[in-house]
Amino acid sequence: MQRRYRKPKPQKDSFKDFRTNECIRIPQIFLIDEHDNQLGVMATIDALKKAQAAELDLVEVNPKANPPVAKIMNYGQYKYETEKKNRRAKAHQKTIELKAIRLSFRIKGKDLETKQKQAQKFLADGHKVKIDIILKGRERAHKSLAMDNVKKFIESLGKNFKIIQPIASLGGQITTTITKN
Repeated sequence: MQRRYRKPKPQKDSFKDFRTNECIRIPQIFLIDEHDNQLGVMATIDALKKAQAAELDLVEVNPKANPPVAKIMNYGQYKYETEKKNRRAKAHQKTIELKAIRLSFRIKGKDLETKQKQAQKFLADGHKVKIDIILKGRERAHKSLAMDNVKKFIESLGKNFKIIQPIASLGGQITTTITKN
């Protein structure tokens, strides 16, 4: 059967759209002016006239309140600053990835050293490391030996890490997850 390419779903914008100006259809609103002064409950038409006199937009900030809260502001500038703040927050966000290292049941010598160096590099970069061994065929009868291999591998990494998920056996797979202290 042929696999079909599926286009990734677009991410939702973190910016919430508010109703503005003539889109506000509620007869009365609680108004806040451009200087953050509370003007109280008034008719939507009067609030819209005040916003037009100030050459700004009337934006419904909290539609679930009773009466709904609307604010006089420059909506385009507000939207731009909010998106800019979200982009900056996303850029400064620290992402911790889960890196996987797969060992084999009979791994020894240089292969084992290579996997140890790889795991130490991942831990030094601040990533979580998932260590697993997949047992095939008759290897499944020797789960205790595979668990010993994982324990020896973890001990060979040193002492500067902690075990997040203890060594567990799920069917023919033995896994554990570690991270840097």
